[in-house]
Amino acid sequence: MFNTKTLLEPMGSWAWWRSWLLIFVGCSIMGAGFVFFINPYNFVPGGVYGAGIVLHNLFPSIQVGTFGYMFDVPLMCIAVLVFGGKFGARTVLAALYTPGFMNILTRLVYPDEATVRSLDPALLLDGRLDLSNDLLLTCIMGAVLVGVGQGLVVRQQATTGGTDIVGMLLQKYAGIKFSTGILLADGAVVLSGLVVIGFGLGTDQPAEGGWMLTLYSLITIYAASRVVAYMLDGASYDKLLFIISDKHAMLKEFIIRDLDRSATYIKSKGMYTDASREMIFLVVSRKEVRLVQHKIKELDPTAFVVVTDAYDTYGEGFKQLPSADEIQAE
Repeated sequence: MFNTKTLLEPMGSWAWWRSWLLIFVGCSIMGAGFVFFINPYNFVPGGVYGAGIVLHNLFPSIQVGTFGYMFDVPLMCIAVLVFGGKFGARTVLAALYTPGFMNILTRLVYPDEATVRSLDPALLLDGRLDLSNDLLLTCIMGAVLVGVGQGLVVRQQATTGGTDIVGMLLQKYAGIKFSTGILLADGAVVLSGLVVIGFGLGTDQPAEGGWMLTLYSLITIYAASRVVAYMLDGASYDKLLFIISDKHAMLKEFIIRDLDRSATYIKSKGMYTDASREMIFLVVSRKEVRLVQHKIKELDPTAFVVVTDAYDTYGEGFKQLPSADEIQAE
């Protein structure tokens, strides 16, 4: 998944420094999402920090970030032993920086040690950011921040460790798909949150409406995953157009001159007429689809057009082909 070639870039390279800066910015944004919108409301969005929230309810003297270290450091050591050099310095430092940042920020936004233990949202920033009556808004805001932070980190070919490593270990030793392994690990964390926070196992009493927090946690997981996918793949897919028309010359001029794109002729044959003709294969952005449709209607109202999504488009004018070690959203 990772290699060390990115560590060998020239120290003076702006791209090298920018990559590291974005990793720390991403980790900080993700940490802020947990501190302000996830931890105080006992949402359990999977991962090591979700497990840390569950354990903080059992052992309130230990911060969520500290539990992150307790999980991440052993997992990282196991991963290095099992997978060798696949985990670069970026992933190691991201995994070590994020829990520490969360702990420091938590102590800054709560007034004293007692409130750090309770993580009472009514005392967060002296009550100026208490969203206890708007839990849906809270979990969405937390998911957006966590997703943006993770997306920035993953774009730099790093991760924050955690359930990614669990997924890789399950894939290697249990033959379970990587995505399924992560789902199982996160699912176990969410269920532990339901047991501990929802039903109060091991605590003095269950949180008020605790079982509902599990539903908000699921919303948080889904929204964060969509934000990460947006960060990696963009807001929308490109569009594929298959055009059958008798006005090839005019459409060609429009595509090359006005759209500043190229297209491909595909030989086709009508099933009913048994006549051979050429079909135009064209890829455009979502914003350009309406323009192309209007132009086709203007030039040839009888044209046959099929528009469909292009999940990924690589090549000149679009994205570059990914390298072998590049992380994909899906």
